[in-house]
This record gives sequence, C-alpha cells and structure tokens, in this order.
Amino acid sequence: MFTLSAHKIQPEARMKIGTISTQSNPYSLTFEDESGRFQLSQFPTLAEFLATSLSELRESINSAERIAIGTQAWGAPIAAGTEIWGAGVTYLRSRDARIDESSTPDVYAKVYDAERPELFLKGTASRTVGTLGSIGIRFDAASSIPEPELALVINSHGECVGLTICNDVTARSIEGENPLYLSQAKIYRGSTALGPYITPIWEIEDHSKIQIDARIERGKENIWEASTSFGQLRRTFDELIGFLFRCQDFPEGVILSTGTGIIPPDHVHLQQGDVVTMSATHLGTLENRVQLMK
Repeated sequence: MFTLSAHKIQPEARMKIGTISTQSNPYSLTFEDESGRFQLSQFPTLAEFLATSLSELRESINSAERIAIGTQAWGAPIAAGTEIWGAGVTYLRSRDARIDESSTPDVYAKVYDAERPELFLKGTASRTVGTLGSIGIRFDAASSIPEPELALVINSHGECVGLTICNDVTARSIEGENPLYLSQAKIYRGSTALGPYITPIWEIEDHSKIQIDARIERGKENIWEASTSFGQLRRTFDELIGFLFRCQDFPEGVILSTGTGIIPPDHVHLQQGDVVTMSATHLGTLENRVQLMK
C-alpha cells in the first residue's frame, strides 16, 4: 500500500456507496454520508443493490434502518458477477489519437460518426482493483497508457444509478498493431481500476460539468498531466445504455466506462512503479501504482 499524494482538490459527494472486504464477503456493500459509515441489511452486496430499481433504491436508502460500521479502506465498487464494459471513440480527441496509433485508421473515423457505438467487454471483478490497488501493464506490450474515464453504474433494469471513475488501462502498442487485438490490449489482470466509490446519480446535477484531472508520477516527477470535461462526450448516457442492453441481460448490473477524452502523447507510457492519479468532481480520487504483469 502507499499513501495518496497531493492532488487538485475536487468537491466530494454527500453520499458515497462502495465496497469493503469482510470475512463473510469480499464485496460487502457500504454507504457513507455526513453521519458516518453504515450498511443496510437488504443490500449486503452490490449485486442486490443493482438488481433493484432506481426508485426502490432511493426509498430504501432513505427509510431503511442503518447499521453503523467502522471506517475501512474502500475496495473496487463492483459485485462478484458484475461485468465491466467499455465504449470507445466517444470523444473527438480519442478518435484522433486512435487514428494516429492505428495501422487501419479508417475504422476509428467511421465508428465516431456511426449510429452504433463501439462497445466491448472490458473486465470482470477478478481483473479489477480499487483505489490504492496495483494496475497492470503487459510484459509483451511496448507501450501502455492509462485512460481516465467516467463510468456509469447501471442496474439490471437499464437505469444509471451512479457514477464512478474508471482507469481503462490499455496496451496501446498492441491495439495499434491491429484493432482485432483489442481484447488482448484491454482485458488482463490489473487492466481496470474503479473507484474510489460510487456517487449516486441523484447527487449529480449536471454530469457535463464534471471535470477529471489525471497525471502520472515517476518518482518525484510528474511526467504527464491533463484535464478534460465530460461535456465533450459525444454520446448520451441513454444512447450508450440502450445499445449495451440490446440482446443482453445483466442480472447483477453492469458498469459501462464511457471512453476517454485524455490521451497521453506518444512518448509517454507507463512503467513499473509509476503512480497514476485521477480526480473528478464529486467522484473522489482514484490512485494506483503500476505493476508489470507476466
């Protein structure tokens, strides 16, 4: 474990929903507000939470008996059976970067303007870490980068119930070699970080005003930092969710990472020991150290 370094302070949410590891469940669901940390008996894990409609969730949180618990470090806000999906080429900056990187650039230009978005399976709970966990870079990739993204936490009814930060770690050199290698570039141990918690959607007045700040630290040096606003996202939440739920069922909900508007330049790539920090308005700070995966 390591300590959070200094970062740009972002407003925090009034309510936070996350997971902690207990003896009985590694994905035990926890709530936090100004009164402290608590649990609700009807939502022992995120799976039960994401099987419930948005209106029922709000009513239960407001009316159910609270069981106070002590402070414990957040885990990745995901249930054991929840899938993580990604949306690609949803920002103009991402389209341009993918065109520059790819040996077949026309496919990225076409999907940016197409009616159907690019959607792909990104990860599972076993491949995902929370804040202060170690993200991975592949030993067989010449270049890997972090991709700071806004992630939608969606229940089984297709309703967005909250937002969180996703670090969609990508083996840039592998994806650039051939788009058909996307799964190898995106899905492996430590390829996804989520957190630090879920901010309920009813606490977000306007997601387009959410700003995310990202940086890579190597030792005591910042080797890259950038910011973007999610107002630049080309696709709407409803549009992305609608396509994701076509011919698909998600009984334990699904997390959809919406694409990145921040791409490190070609000369920047992750190395073992780097620390990646992402802070977003109302969504907290996600920080992870890089580990080489073999």
